[in-house]
Amino acid sequence: MIFAAAPPGSDAAAIALSREVAGEFASVFERHHPAVHSYLARRLGVDLADELAAEAFAVAFAKRDRYDSSYDDARPWLLGIATHLARRHWRREERELRAFARTGLDPCSPSHEELATERMSSAAAGPALAAALAALSGAERDVLLLYAWGELGYPEIAAALSISPGTVKSRLHRARTRVREALALAGELDERFASNE
Repeated sequence: MIFAAAPPGSDAAAIALSREVAGEFASVFERHHPAVHSYLARRLGVDLADELAAEAFAVAFAKRDRYDSSYDDARPWLLGIATHLARRHWRREERELRAFARTGLDPCSPSHEELATERMSSAAAGPALAAALAALSGAERDVLLLYAWGELGYPEIAAALSISPGTVKSRLHRARTRVREALALAGELDERFASNE
């Protein structure tokens, strides 16, 4: 396979160099582990995130020969791997979201260090939001959570899930519409899902 030269200091350059010097992959890990772990913690809980984040980087390291070096930033690729690993655990995720909807206790809280105001504002809509997320298809939930919790844009989500940007846009639109309708029915419309851009 022929790889284009990547800009020095980029993830693509580090991954390319790691094919010869395995330790070079450490810079990719250090740069992106917090984002991958945080994304997985929001989806599956902190304990499982520890395990799956490590697994995501192990998979990435094993598949580094297949990395498309035309992408300087490896975050979408890594979050795509993390999403695929999370799909294996979708049944647990769905059960936890349904439990959250019933009880109002967030089993996937990533940290106790959140600001009190953020906790107060999300606590009211939490059970309704969890129920709305649980009701989404896995594909819609993946796109919405990569956008909202993974903080990826449409092109990055498309790269992470190996789908077209148009598919990302339509899935995100459907997911937001369904979540907004569910929250409106519950009387808990969350501003994060009010826009359908």
